[in-house]
Amino acid sequence: MFNIKFLSVFCINLSKTDIFLFPCPIKYITGIDCPGCGFQRSVLALLTGNLTDSFLLYPATIPFIASLLLASLSSFFKVPVDTKLLRVMYFVTGGVISISYLYKIFSGQIVSF
Repeated sequence: MFNIKFLSVFCINLSKTDIFLFPCPIKYITGIDCPGCGFQRSVLALLTGNLTDSFLLYPATIPFIASLLLASLSSFFKVPVDTKLLRVMYFVTGGVISISYLYKIFSGQIVSF
């Protein structure tokens, strides 16, 4: 019972956290999205349970978080993780970031001043 109330208060407070997001310095200076633009909003969407919105905002969020968790388990908690698996996850995450940024460029989604 307590856990459900805690989760509902947590989700209500998540809807108000968008005022604390850091602005992108590259977009602020140049007016052009950087390859990481949308990550914070994507994580908030993921935490509120909107998987589709999270993917549409920044497709690399889930692979990035998965590789971060796996690397943290390997480094800090000494859980045996195959280094080849970590490398593959890093390359997949980098590939998703690159492909989604190129898609934004060529589809005209990146707007400048």
